[in-house]
Amino acid sequence: MFSKLCFEIFDQCISDYHLENSIKGKSKNPYEKKDIKYLLYQKNWIDTVQWHLEDLIRDPKINPRDALKLKRTIDNSNQKRTDLVEYIDSYFLNKYKNVEISNSATFNSESPAWAIDRLSILALKIFHMNEETKRKGASEEHKSNCCAKLEILTQQKEDLSSAIDQLLSDIESGTKYMKTYKQMKMYNDEDLNPVLYNKDK
Repeated sequence: MFSKLCFEIFDQCISDYHLENSIKGKSKNPYEKKDIKYLLYQKNWIDTVQWHLEDLIRDPKINPRDALKLKRTIDNSNQKRTDLVEYIDSYFLNKYKNVEISNSATFNSESPAWAIDRLSILALKIFHMNEETKRKGASEEHKSNCCAKLEILTQQKEDLSSAIDQLLSDIESGTKYMKTYKQMKMYNDEDLNPVLYNKDK
């Protein structure tokens, strides 16, 4: 199942990141660029780095200048994340381009890659919640609460994985078809963000 492959790669990537556990670490992507595994690994690497950036920016004692720098780094990361989702969807569009679509076929509100994006984030939640169940110095109540949350996250992983595999099966059989939209992000576009296009006025 494709979702199983995804989660295995996400797990591998998260483990690789935590060998150094640094937002400045370089991706250790072991796959060839033409392989879908490369895109999946790179997608999760961006998510993993951003997870830790989001932790840092929530430090109540952070220097405002450092916070602004982090915010811009996160914005840049979000753009790369969106681009990779679109690359992954392009892979599926190409893979299923010759499928004969049923006259009664419907499309999903969420593309395969955006569902895989959620699975990548879920892998990070599971990893870090599991860490909390074993955190030294944490109370037994804290560990117990985190164990309960981990069970829910694990069930969510199973449900989401099943949904992804079913969606891909439906697309392959022609009972669903892919319909994707480019992300119309406006806040980074100098032609669309009024703060940017009015900056010289």
